[in-house]
Amino acid sequence: MQSLSPSAKRKPEPVMWTRRELDAILRVYGRFVAQGEWKDYAIDGLRTEAVFSIFRRHSEMPMYSVIKTPADANRQGQFKVVAMAGQILKRGHDLTQVMSVFDKKKFQVID
Repeated sequence: MQSLSPSAKRKPEPVMWTRRELDAILRVYGRFVAQGEWKDYAIDGLRTEAVFSIFRRHSEMPMYSVIKTPADANRQGQFKVVAMAGQILKRGHDLTQVMSVFDKKKFQVID
């Protein structure tokens, strides 16, 4: 009978946001909260990805999700912004660049 090492028995840690990543997201989030467009958010650390969900109201489905998937880091980039209907609005390796999809000139919230 083979004995498993202690590290093999542990569950993998969930993927989470770093302080620098959260700062980049919250800067954009705060701007839209100040404009009255966004009201709530949720942060989830899952086994394969971290998700920052943005809500117009807390009882609704998220309008947008910012997703970090480290497994995609060598492909299209580990960061992406996804709209409520599932379309990927922007994806890349640099979170600040991906968050630029919300720039005032390019982005409008439609009721």
